[in-house]
Amino acid sequence: MSQRLERTIFPSKRDPDFCARIIHKAGSNINLCWHCNCCSGGCPFSQAMDYLPNQVIRMTQLGMKHEVLACSAIWICVGCHTCSVQCPMAIDMAAFMDALRQVAIAEDVPVSEPDIFNFHKEVLNSIRRHGRTHKLEIMFRYKLQKRDWLKDLDVGLKMMAKRKLDLMPSKIRNIKAVSKMFEDPKGNAAT
Repeated sequence: MSQRLERTIFPSKRDPDFCARIIHKAGSNINLCWHCNCCSGGCPFSQAMDYLPNQVIRMTQLGMKHEVLACSAIWICVGCHTCSVQCPMAIDMAAFMDALRQVAIAEDVPVSEPDIFNFHKEVLNSIRRHGRTHKLEIMFRYKLQKRDWLKDLDVGLKMMAKRKLDLMPSKIRNIKAVSKMFEDPKGNAAT
């Protein structure tokens, strides 16, 4: 029996309220899932995941909170909506995966893909500072954390040559409106 299948069949302990919490947070009813495997078959990143998207749905339905929140699939999902478009029940998989990531962060579950998480934080920090993304700054700050300066240098140079990376960030006019999005409901600046 494969280790992937064994982990799915013999979970540790279950949380009976987990599925309902995720459905509420995602705004998408995963209990409508037929488990037809369209989402997993269409996902361009499924080969890199420890669990396929439909398996993550099933594990959530079964209340396998620890396994779901600790898996890499929720961090590898890029929210491209390829799965949602193919779903016969129109389940918003991107919102579902995003809800799982939010719960994992809120409950201090160790991130199984810290590089992806750190990259996402840099993207959000760029939006907070400029009102939009500044790709060169995002890449620079991310590389500063990882300390692997030369790994993607060839790609970065090609992007600069094709004018895909601006040297200076462009800013929106009403940066205060964007800043409000990063405040918590009590009015404090989010970290």
